Amino acid sequence: MKRATEAEAAARVPEASRVLWSTRVYYQHTDAGGVVFHSRYLDFMECARTELLQSLGFDIGQLARERHVLFMVYSATIDFARPALLNDTIGVSARLAKVGRARLVFRQEVTRSGELLASGDITLACVDARTLKPVAVPSGIRECLEELADSLTGSASGTSAAMPGQS
Repeated sequence: MKRATEAEAAARVPEASRVLWSTRVYYQHTDAGGVVFHSRYLDFMECARTELLQSLGFDIGQLARERHVLFMVYSATIDFARPALLNDTIGVSARLAKVGRARLVFRQEVTRSGELLASGDITLACVDARTLKPVAVPSGIRECLEELADSLTGSASGTSAAMPGQS
């Protein structure tokens, strides 16, 4: 089954559940041929995830400094469909897919004028900044994100949200 692009999914999910961050591709993002280097997609995706959390009222810098909580990438799966090129304007989406006790899963896409360039599932682990050991997602954050995930599934107790078009 064809996976819906973020633009197609946009009308089907609550506004607060996703963010679309736009940026231009600069020389620093590309290889000698003017093609975005594969690891840069992770950088773009991190910016979009940070913007999503910020839009929900969570300042990750403040969480690190005051509550000693970090969100670190635990796993990343990216599928590359088409290359982004020097001077392209790209959109990078981040959408919460699942809330676990100590993990958050985001579904992300990179597009150019609606064309899917890359998509990925990024899992973040919540860790103590002092020990780098896993800890539970702080209750206030967890409650907000679970409510958001529930609004995506339409359930009152679920903590995951399938991408539109997937079961």
